Amino acid sequence: MRFVHTSDWQVGKVFRFADDSTQSVLQDQRLEVIGRIGRLAREQGASAVVVAGDIYDHEIPVDRTLRQPIERMRQFPDLCWHLIAGNHDPNVPGGIWDRLHAIGLPDNITAHLDGRPAPMDPAGAAWVIPGGLKRRHVATDPTADMDSAETPPGVIRVGLAHGSVRDFGSEEVQNRIAIDRARRAGLSYLALGDWHGQQRIDERTWYSGTPEIDGFDRGGDGGGHALVVDLAGPNALPEVTSHRVGRFVWHRDSATLTQAHDIAALEHRLRNIDPQEADRVLVWLDVRGALSLEGLQAYQDMLDALGSALRLLRVDGEPTLLPHADDLDLFGTGAVRAAAAILSERAGDGPEAQRDIATAALRRLALMVNAADGRKGTVS
Repeated sequence: MRFVHTSDWQVGKVFRFADDSTQSVLQDQRLEVIGRIGRLAREQGASAVVVAGDIYDHEIPVDRTLRQPIERMRQFPDLCWHLIAGNHDPNVPGGIWDRLHAIGLPDNITAHLDGRPAPMDPAGAAWVIPGGLKRRHVATDPTADMDSAETPPGVIRVGLAHGSVRDFGSEEVQNRIAIDRARRAGLSYLALGDWHGQQRIDERTWYSGTPEIDGFDRGGDGGGHALVVDLAGPNALPEVTSHRVGRFVWHRDSATLTQAHDIAALEHRLRNIDPQEADRVLVWLDVRGALSLEGLQAYQDMLDALGSALRLLRVDGEPTLLPHADDLDLFGTGAVRAAAAILSERAGDGPEAQRDIATAALRRLALMVNAADGRKGTVS
């Protein structure tokens, strides 16, 4: 039996830190990745896809959002798609799952809402034992009934659940799953959702992670993948292979800038995260340091260029101004130079608020001078 394990699609997720254009692209890719998962299943010869909860990001999506993932799965009628409710889309009365039932699901999609085991595909060699959520948070183990779940003799038992096998130090743990549930319930494989990074818990228990990374804290733990699972029989150990299906690369970085070389090195590093497709890279950058006025201008030029090349460039902090005698040469002679000299002195000494105001004014003055010089060089 070969199938694909995925979870935490969270269709409809809002990315509040992004502008409207980027947010729209990120949301669209949470749908487009469903097609990539379906194509992966076909290419790998899988007959089914199990989705371990959180198909949707919130409990009351608009009708279009409600239907969109269903329509993506409908495009793969040769695959059996098995869904359970997660903590973002629990099976509450009058909620998402009742709405989907009223609409009617395609024949190739099964929503497992009553906890009863069911065949994974028409051959019936493997059965799904679901453990979805009926509330956002439950105090009991959603997989507890798997121990006594009845399936035909000799079939492969695949558990499908949403919750956490660890408490991360929390005093009150919700949706807690026994870490040895696969052994207790005689499962060939336990497909879990909730963690957004791919995780192997034991040889029969895995979190697939979200197929499209959705935050800067997700990139380093295996998000952006789906798992292809091979089971030769009920007692055979699963062979699990990870396949990249996500489009976006989320990258956190930091830099201390004190000279032109630092700026060039930072630009080189960020441009080479994905030199062929920079528009799929999102960067959160933390910047410190101190630069001359000329260095600050070079730094701003770099940000303007990268902001246009990357899908998203989010910057925390900025270099301070370290006044340098050569900076005044940028302003020529006369009143402009005199004003720049006063601002430069204030930017290098005094209260922090005064330095910040003087630095900003000096940078604006430099931009005005550069703009004026540019106009002088044009032909009208």
